Amino acid sequence: MNVSVRPAEPTDLEAIVRMIRGLAEFEQMADQVTLDEAELARHLFGDDPVAHVALAEGHGDVVGMALWFRTFSTFLGRPGIWLEDLFVEPVARGAGVGRALLHHLRGLTDGRVEWSVLDWNQRAIDLYESVGARADTEGWISYRWSPP
Repeated sequence: MNVSVRPAEPTDLEAIVRMIRGLAEFEQMADQVTLDEAELARHLFGDDPVAHVALAEGHGDVVGMALWFRTFSTFLGRPGIWLEDLFVEPVARGAGVGRALLHHLRGLTDGRVEWSVLDWNQRAIDLYESVGARADTEGWISYRWSPP
């Protein structure tokens, strides 16, 4: 499959929401998706976007997305990227879509590109390691403080 990657536009909101729901189903967390589409659009495409989406297209269809935001490393003294979600439609898996999205993000920063992966998602782990990413095993523990 010939894959191209581009920044998402407001007209892509429906595809973005579809992939967020697809990711939640894949991760067996569909019941946790409570997003409001108008609010999501404001956060992605409003006057002060807090996150960005790169979309992968193949055969004229949107087949994958990477939702990301900027980070900053005080040790490196430069910005990086946190990849919040990477999703590839089931029909396009194994066709280089995830790899294209990762390489797109790598090209956006000379800092770190970081993300988390579920420990049971071996296919994703294999992809990440194939592009040269390595698990951070330096003893850091991730925390999440969700709203009540």
